[in-house]
Amino acid sequence: MKKAFVFPGQGSQFVGMGKNLYENYPIAKEMFEKANEILGFRITDIMFEGTDEELRQTRVTQPAVFLHSVILSATMGEEFCPDMVAGHSLGELSALVAAGAITFEDGLRLVSARAVAMQKACDNQPSTMAAVIGLADDVIENICADITEGCVVPANYNNPGQLVISGSIDAVNAACVRLKEAGAKRALPLKVGGAFHSPLMEPARAELAEAIDATPFMTPRCPVYQNVDALPHTAPEEIKQNLIAQLTSSVRWSYSIDNMIADGAAEFTEVGPGTALQGMIRKINNTVTVSGRQ
Repeated sequence: MKKAFVFPGQGSQFVGMGKNLYENYPIAKEMFEKANEILGFRITDIMFEGTDEELRQTRVTQPAVFLHSVILSATMGEEFCPDMVAGHSLGELSALVAAGAITFEDGLRLVSARAVAMQKACDNQPSTMAAVIGLADDVIENICADITEGCVVPANYNNPGQLVISGSIDAVNAACVRLKEAGAKRALPLKVGGAFHSPLMEPARAELAEAIDATPFMTPRCPVYQNVDALPHTAPEEIKQNLIAQLTSSVRWSYSIDNMIADGAAEFTEVGPGTALQGMIRKINNTVTVSGRQ
């Protein structure tokens, strides 16, 4: 029976996150203080005692979720014994650090660079995302492809019957109308800052590519199932190129989980804030064991 550990993305943050780790584990306190030093501001103050609004700033949210996840995995000791790992969007960087493909310090620098680059791309071009419930993936894909005014693409394949689309505001709104006409139970715009995992993130991808290229990658301790192709990777150069492509590519989460199960995963543990991935995995396959550590 193989064990899989999975790491959440942006949106799972909450005020107070990581405080228990800081107060109870010396290694956690050391890593959090190192993070404050690298980032140039006390992110711990915002994580532990800030406001929801402060924590929702992209430059804070992404490093906060990453830190909670990675530091939690470090406190688990021998209990963190993955046969395979994966992360949802931002969580892929947490997975790569936890699996030893990137150092903690380099991972945090990449997360910070990612957050800044994505925020810039969002500021330069108003865009959005929408959650679509109750339609087959291929129907959503075809409707998105038929919309030629603006940009709209499938962004997050979360679980069967739930897919998030992403793109320019008018194109996403037009797609929502068409998707409801096609029988979607819901097609609702999300309160997000931009069109993540779409071609509109190209400026951010190009900016982040430079930082990724300059970062040393190592062979991870176990296969990492990456978002862009849902397949396991251990070769550092492959991992690096997939990570570069991630910002403008779909998050193929449901396919990643299917492939992990096909490769023997029977026990999934979500490491980090929230429980979103546990819910998704149960909807993808209800025969596996699913738990979480926060």
